[in-house]
Amino acid sequence: MLEHILSILIFFPALAGVMGFMINKESMRAYGVSVATIEFVLSLLLWFSFDNTVSSMQFMEQLPLIPSFGINYILGVDGISLFIVIMASLFTMIGIASLTETPNVKNMIITLLFLQMTMVGVFTALDGIVFYVFWELSLVPMLYIIGAWGGPMRIYASVKFFLYTFAGSLVMLVGMLFMAYLFYQATGRWSFALFDWYRLVLPENFQLWLFAAFFIGFAIKVPMFPFHTWLPYAHGQAPTIGSVILAAVLLKMGTYAFIRFSLPLFPDASVYFMYPVAVIAIIMIIYTAMVAYAQKDVKQVVAYSSVSHMGVIILGTFALNVEGISGSVFLMIGHGIVSGALFLLVGVIYDRRHTKLMSEFGGLAHIMPKYATIFGIMMMASVGMPLLINFVGEFLSLLGFYAQSHMLTLLAGVAIIVGAIYMLIAYKRMFFGEVTKEENKNLTDVNRRELIALVPLVIISIWLGIYPKPILEPINNSVELVVQTMHNKATTEDAKMRIPNISGVVISKTSMKEDH
Repeated sequence: MLEHILSILIFFPALAGVMGFMINKESMRAYGVSVATIEFVLSLLLWFSFDNTVSSMQFMEQLPLIPSFGINYILGVDGISLFIVIMASLFTMIGIASLTETPNVKNMIITLLFLQMTMVGVFTALDGIVFYVFWELSLVPMLYIIGAWGGPMRIYASVKFFLYTFAGSLVMLVGMLFMAYLFYQATGRWSFALFDWYRLVLPENFQLWLFAAFFIGFAIKVPMFPFHTWLPYAHGQAPTIGSVILAAVLLKMGTYAFIRFSLPLFPDASVYFMYPVAVIAIIMIIYTAMVAYAQKDVKQVVAYSSVSHMGVIILGTFALNVEGISGSVFLMIGHGIVSGALFLLVGVIYDRRHTKLMSEFGGLAHIMPKYATIFGIMMMASVGMPLLINFVGEFLSLLGFYAQSHMLTLLAGVAIIVGAIYMLIAYKRMFFGEVTKEENKNLTDVNRRELIALVPLVIISIWLGIYPKPILEPINNSVELVVQTMHNKATTEDAKMRIPNISGVVISKTSMKEDH
């Protein structure tokens, strides 16, 4: 089974979703939880069978689709993608298990299973066209989740989300087609295989334009400033499960794609754009933190906080060294766990009060002590408290970028402190002081179903904050291979100087002539 475990992980949820149409409404929740649990167990099997000492792709599968145009079904995972796949299956399982009484719950669960197929497909695809297909298909279930189960402005939010990300994807597709054409010019055959593209050494001027094409698609998905305006609407109008999946997994598609595509394919362009991207990342951290501070809706605070922390991930990614990129990948996991948990926690209080305004709360620690404790732990993890999961990723990301620019790193570090301020103030407004609202005096604390969803996320946050090695080691090994690929392909002296040479890692390459 391990020979085809990635295909099973991709298509099992979709097949189960199709079969779900034949399941009656009363049994659908149990059916959905069972399917998602099996998927999660399979993803854990993938982890237990993964060789942590190997830096290259594992569990690879290949099947010709349109050989004459070089389009093949190629799958594989390494330390960079492995844990994001596991996180996708974890949050799908938690999301379905924690679903409250939702209209058309059957359709919601089927939609989530199809969304899971696209998420796993994006993080395992090693062919440009297959990657693009899963990337685009992921828009449809999320569009449906926001549009069918969202708030009063759900249609506006879902359409804006779709148009922004779809437009960026089309520009990215043009870049992919041009990469395949350049490979044809160099070798005489078409190929969309990522490993074939890695063998190309492109002139710097080609790299700059292609980097820009890919950048637009990836930056909108992250979303980076100034492309971020779709996200607050999407989060604000989406149901709880939509916000959880969006923050925990879907946003990671953009940052993951930078590491899988942009850095190794265009190392000279990555160095060229390093400082502009870093400035944008710092603007993301500061600007969205200030906007979060001004919010009255706790869900919007978490949404803008999510964008702010994505800025730190971008900063680590464009450190272009092992420490920074490993930190950014680890922070993707940490951000997913923490932001997913925070959106679940917002959903818990919304189910009880049907409001997300912080002014409607106050003193909740007296009424809901378990809820206040869990919220406090995840809030501390969000602001990067030592011994909690986000601290590891943020520290490594800043450490990596410190090698490129002391001043920008100092500025980013100070900006992260702003995040601690607005999160602490939000926590104070909701949980401390006297209970002034009569509606809050009889609120029930977290129930068993909610604890089953939240406690594992708290345990993961503490465990990986204290002992990150089980995840950080395989991530680090695969990142070393990416960095060495970049160093070997770099053509300018500045790029070779800024991208370290990792001894012992050798990458073969096919040179490409300037006139092509």
